[in-house]
Amino acid sequence: MIWKPNVTVAAVVFRDGKFLLVEEETEAGLAFNQPAGHLEPGEALVDAVVREALEETAYHFKPTHLVGIYHWKHPAKDITYLRFAFAGELRGYEAGRPLDDGIVGARWLTLDEVRATQARHRSPLILRCCEDYLAGRRYPLELLVHYG
Repeated sequence: MIWKPNVTVAAVVFRDGKFLLVEEETEAGLAFNQPAGHLEPGEALVDAVVREALEETAYHFKPTHLVGIYHWKHPAKDITYLRFAFAGELRGYEAGRPLDDGIVGARWLTLDEVRATQARHRSPLILRCCEDYLAGRRYPLELLVHYG
């Protein structure tokens, strides 16, 4: 068996003092996450985060910077995630657009509210990405090179 981490992307959106998160159904109940998901075969990372943000929130997301690359092993499952988190801007909203299965809706939370809901986070990366964004961590998208 060949081991491979699961590559995921996440949109870190901060507007008017609040972060855009999604509330979603999970095996453990309702949870919060950034608009996020798995990289699909042949897809560039920036294209994946644009797609995931639209599918989960109905917002059009334009990535402007990389916030960070995060490595996390789920403590209860034999799964390792490699997450690419992107900062960016919202460029429109499709009212009435159906969201991905399991997504209850988009939610705007302050940092204090993000911290207060940690018990309902899909992973510890949610808070870390918010804090890294507020700490000014921004890296140029040119760091990412996509061939193929």
